[in-house]
Amino acid sequence: MRSRKILWAAAALCAAALAARQFNSGPATAVAAANTATVGVPVKVVSATRGDVDITLKVVAHAEAWSSVMVRARVSGQIDSLAFTPGAKIRKGDVLAQIDARPFRAQLDQTRGSVASARAQLGKAETDLQRYSAVLAKGFVSKADYDSYKANVDLARAAVQTQQAALELAQLQLDYTRIVAPFDGVVGAPLIFPGAQVAASATDIVSLNEIKPIHIVFHIPEGSLDALLELRMHGPVEITARLPDNHASLQGVLDFIDNSVDRTTGTIALKGRFDNDDAALVPGQFVEASVPTQHLKDAISVPAETLQTSDKGAFVFVVDADGKARQRFVEPGPSADGRTVITKGLAASERVVTDGQLSLTEGSVVRIAGSG
Repeated sequence: MRSRKILWAAAALCAAALAARQFNSGPATAVAAANTATVGVPVKVVSATRGDVDITLKVVAHAEAWSSVMVRARVSGQIDSLAFTPGAKIRKGDVLAQIDARPFRAQLDQTRGSVASARAQLGKAETDLQRYSAVLAKGFVSKADYDSYKANVDLARAAVQTQQAALELAQLQLDYTRIVAPFDGVVGAPLIFPGAQVAASATDIVSLNEIKPIHIVFHIPEGSLDALLELRMHGPVEITARLPDNHASLQGVLDFIDNSVDRTTGTIALKGRFDNDDAALVPGQFVEASVPTQHLKDAISVPAETLQTSDKGAFVFVVDADGKARQRFVEPGPSADGRTVITKGLAASERVVTDGQLSLTEGSVVRIAGSG
C-alpha cells in the first residue's frame, strides 16, 4: 500500500511539471509566430527572364585521329636505318626509314644497259630497212624480204618500249627504298629496327596519326537526333570539348552523323572536327563534349533550383505585389546551364523564389533578403 501511494505522488508531480511547461511555452510560441507573420519569411528572389536559350547535351567523347595509317614498305629488303624519333611530329614527305638500296641500284643500272642495247638494235633495224627500201624500187629484193626488215624495226621499237618501262619500274623501286610519311602527323614507337627484313606491303614499320585537324567521337540518344538535324539545317553546329582537369574549352564543328542507330544502346554516333592547332587533343583521350540540340527563341526560363514538385505537378513560388508567396503550377521544359525553360504558367519579370521556398506556403508573407 505504501509503494502505491509513492507511485501516485510521482505521477502527479510529472503531470504538474508538464502542464507548467506547456503554460510557459505557449505564449512564447504564439509571439514568435506572430512576429514571423509580421516580419515575413526571409527569401531570395530572381526575375524570370525571356530570351533565346540553347539546349545542350553533355556527353563523354574521345578523340580520334583524323587519319591513321600503319606505315609499311613498298618493296622487300633489309632496313638500313630509321630516321624518326618516336612520338615526334613529322611532315609529309619526311623520310621515316631507309631500305638497303644497293640491290635496287644495281637492278637500275642493269636495266639502263638493256635500254641502251634495245635502242642499238632499233637503230640497226631502221638502217637495214632504209637500205632495203632503196633497192626495193629497183627490184633487187623481194617484197617479202622488205616486209621482214620492216617487222624487225617494229619488234626493235617494241623492245625499246619494254626496256624503258622496266627502267622506270627499277627507278620507282629504288625510290621506294626511302619510306616517307604520307601526311603530316605524329609517329609512334618503331615496330622494327635496322637489320630487320621487311616484306613489301606486309611488314608494319610505325604507326602515323594525323591530329591537325582531329575528330572527337561521341553518341547521343536517338530521341535528340531530330532536333539536332533541324538545328543543322540552319548552319554549322558548334561543339565544345572540355579536357579533364582543365577549365579551358575547345571549339569545333559537327561534321559527321552516322547513318544508323545502334539498336543495342539506342544511340547514334557523331563526330566533331577540331583544328587542334596546339595539339591539345590526343587520339584516345576522353573529353566532355557539349552538343547543342535545340535553339529556343523568346523562351521564359528560371534557375532550376526554383522548381519544386508535388502530387499535382511542378510549381514555383512567386512573390506578388503585396509581398506574399503564391504557389504557381507550371509546365517545365528542357534545362540548360542551370536554368529550366518554363513553357506554361509563368510570365517574364515575375519574381520567383530561389532560396527559402521550403519554408513557404500559399499566402505566406515574405521578406526579400536578396536576389540570386
